Amino acid sequence: MECAGKGSRTPCGGPPSRLCHRCRAVAYCSLSHQVSHRTAHKRECERLEQQMKRSGVLNDFPFTFTQTATQIQETTCSFLTGHGIHQLGMWMCECSCGVSSSFDNLRLTNRWNLPSELCPCKGPSSPKPECMSTWKDYYEWRCIPFSSPAALLLHWPLTIYWAIQLATIKNLLPQISNELRIHYLGPEKELLQLAVFGELQALFPGVDVHIDLIGPAIPHLRDGEKTDLYTYAQCNEPDCECKSTFESHIERKTNCRSSAITVQLHAGFYHDCYRELIKDSSPHIIIAPNAGIAAYTSWLPTLEVIREMKVPVVFSDYCEEASHLAAACITSVTGAPPTIQIQINPFRQPIRVEESVLHFPCYSNCFLFGF
Repeated sequence: MECAGKGSRTPCGGPPSRLCHRCRAVAYCSLSHQVSHRTAHKRECERLEQQMKRSGVLNDFPFTFTQTATQIQETTCSFLTGHGIHQLGMWMCECSCGVSSSFDNLRLTNRWNLPSELCPCKGPSSPKPECMSTWKDYYEWRCIPFSSPAALLLHWPLTIYWAIQLATIKNLLPQISNELRIHYLGPEKELLQLAVFGELQALFPGVDVHIDLIGPAIPHLRDGEKTDLYTYAQCNEPDCECKSTFESHIERKTNCRSSAITVQLHAGFYHDCYRELIKDSSPHIIIAPNAGIAAYTSWLPTLEVIREMKVPVVFSDYCEEASHLAAACITSVTGAPPTIQIQINPFRQPIRVEESVLHFPCYSNCFLFGF
């Protein structure tokens, strides 16, 4: 947590241990920084106070590890180490001591590094429930025990799934038939976790899903790179059925049959490359995870482009305040508030973000909103 008065004329004099007595959402390193920030904070204090009152529900997960994963005392490194997956494969980007932010030399890893009973390495044993709206519903459907940490990665495809449900409910998106085209903006750590998007095969059975990932974090040398996900990410058991399933899908690829999930990378900002992307066909939906709209000025031209395209878009962010500020930016561009109002994502990542500017809990893909 940072001092809310950081950037004042004087440098911070220690850790931010002085909480605002009213909202308790921001903290200061000293009385002088609190006083200097008072005028700015006065405009947001009441709003943050109300958000703090609602924040308790954010820690509500069905997992056996919920208490440790939602407490500040538990670091992500220690959590991953406790589950034997620290700095392994798709988990490398999940803590600060993992790989750097450069993805130049990283390629697809398709392993969970978990035993088969703890991850969805095979197709579902039963049809997808019509109303699947919680992690509990999903884990029970995929026969995964609540002790499994797989949700820490599965929140990416499950957030896509839920975003599409919200857009459909609001009549922004027609019912999905046999094809789904998604423009996915601003990927970062997902670039090392692409195999987890194979779960979309189970979430959208019989649908050919094409995802264009667009963002400045994608290295130019990987621009245009295309990955076909023929199966699910594999477990760490050599004799598991998922290995034979993988071989059969390789044969399918050799025979030039289409894959269920296709992922293609595009380097750069969306407003700079969207024309080339929509030359052949427009997306059904645009999804921007952990967008940070209010924090990056590059979103302004992108919002203008999306408004002109008239394609539904769903954003996510780490906390309600970031979502509130983003909604204000959207309103200033579109002239109307978000059609999909700010709401908690039931499939948010179930481990608390360690470094947050505000005192209330933050989670990856925590809140959703869109138009």
